[in-house]
Amino acid sequence: MKRFLALIMLLCLVLCGCSTDTLPQSDKLQIVCATFPAYDFAREIAGDKAEITLLIKPGAEVHSYEPTPKDVVRIQESDLFICNGGESEEWLEALLRENMNVVYMMDCVETVAEEEKEGMYVHGEEEGEEELDEHVWTSPVNAALISKEICSRLCEIDAENAALYTANSDAYTAQLMVLDADFHRVIDNAPHKTLVFADRFPMRYFTKEYGLEYFAAFPGCASETEPSAKTVAFLIDRVREEKLPAVLYMEFSNQKMADVICEDTGCVKLPFYSAHNITAEQFEAGVSYLDLMRINLETLKEALY
Repeated sequence: MKRFLALIMLLCLVLCGCSTDTLPQSDKLQIVCATFPAYDFAREIAGDKAEITLLIKPGAEVHSYEPTPKDVVRIQESDLFICNGGESEEWLEALLRENMNVVYMMDCVETVAEEEKEGMYVHGEEEGEEELDEHVWTSPVNAALISKEICSRLCEIDAENAALYTANSDAYTAQLMVLDADFHRVIDNAPHKTLVFADRFPMRYFTKEYGLEYFAAFPGCASETEPSAKTVAFLIDRVREEKLPAVLYMEFSNQKMADVICEDTGCVKLPFYSAHNITAEQFEAGVSYLDLMRINLETLKEALY
């Protein structure tokens, strides 16, 4: 609630002209994206026809982001704003002006609820609460649906370049479908069908898409980072009983839990990317959603075999 009130005050300051932030003028379409997946999909579709801004900077924690006055202006002056939607971004609604072009990625796909799996550490008021899993982009099939909606909206906004956006969208969808087929090939032929995440679990849409079982320390948007001894012991038992060769950790993880499990079981730890954000170095190198998912594909070749 305090965060929401602070954002309202920030919005009032911007609207009243108390901010000295100004934005450079450009003839290109202005697309503003709340998160990296939205940013990456937009740049694949729009190409050089748009100036694309990523609000949550590379390396930043997605769940603690608060907009600056300049961010508010960027959002409100954008030709297209792309965000995830869902409860974690409810505060954004106060910043959106009427008749804005907004793509909510969660509206592009069929959503599912977060799960409280056996052994998962769920603390306090989070326990028993059913919330939609907001990590919809983690399935390449969903990524294709989101990208198509972005294309459709760009074609409406800028009909003059609709053929280019459509061609870009078709080409990107083809790449996503090749990736999808590669995931199916690796997973369908694997001797194991279970993954153990010594971390938060933002991959529900991914595991659902490919028929994988999973166990994890925390739900996808859990505020906790320190698991109970019971949770760690449960995950160790899963690795042993299933004779799994690897335990997984997510990007930006401290990897401590994975280290404990590896020490106890003799398995290896491997990275898995949700692509919710990337490091500053990865951003400068032009790392994409496809690049991160290709790393996941290689990880599965070890974790499931």
